[in-house]
Amino acid sequence: MTTLGIIQARMGSSRLPGKVLRKLGGRSVLERVVRAAQASGVLDTLVVATTVEPADDAVVAECAAIGIPCYRGPVDDVLTRFLGVLDQHESDVVMRFTADCPLLDPHLVALAHRVFTAAQVDYMTTSITRTLPRGLDVEVVRTPVLRAVDALATDHHRTHVTSYIYTHADDFDVIGLTMQPDLSHLRLTLDTEDDWKLIEAIVGHFGEEPLSVRKLADWLAGRPDLIELNAHVLQKALVQA
Repeated sequence: MTTLGIIQARMGSSRLPGKVLRKLGGRSVLERVVRAAQASGVLDTLVVATTVEPADDAVVAECAAIGIPCYRGPVDDVLTRFLGVLDQHESDVVMRFTADCPLLDPHLVALAHRVFTAAQVDYMTTSITRTLPRGLDVEVVRTPVLRAVDALATDHHRTHVTSYIYTHADDFDVIGLTMQPDLSHLRLTLDTEDDWKLIEAIVGHFGEEPLSVRKLADWLAGRPDLIELNAHVLQKALVQA
């Protein structure tokens, strides 16, 4: 089974423009996501899917600098971007990542891949019933299913790539992966300046290498001051781009 990882990345962000190329320690946010995904050991190929906007020339340049393939496609129709990657790279399975998750845990990626392979389903995600911190989610989908969604998905479903699948679960074999203990109260994604303050503090303490969610959660349990930094931040609704 050939597994293709796709990281969606763009400089445009309504709340934190340019976040994917901000520097965390000695690496960009995007490079941290790339290295964590690669460290999982389950990907045959990893590609960054960015846009044709001139601002994303910087993303293309960063991909060249860190030695990762890059594909350019529409801004808001992210599903079409993914399909463009599929046209260039053979795969049976796609793992979807976003470039605003610099604390991605390689062990979780590998675990999700193992469970998906054993379950033999169409789609699996860790966010149907959330027990992981936001920012550590993993999605896996069979390539033929992602291609089939192209004829079905409209509006915000094309922005969110896989949302048509899990909101129409009667039409697909969909499972959710949950983990214990429940750490869903933690917010470890990068979407605002307050998210940045927390993530910067974490990287400042732990350094450059990818970090396990358990080790990180144990440390944050003793730092409620850091957890409070972005506890007030609300995630955008699914229908919002």
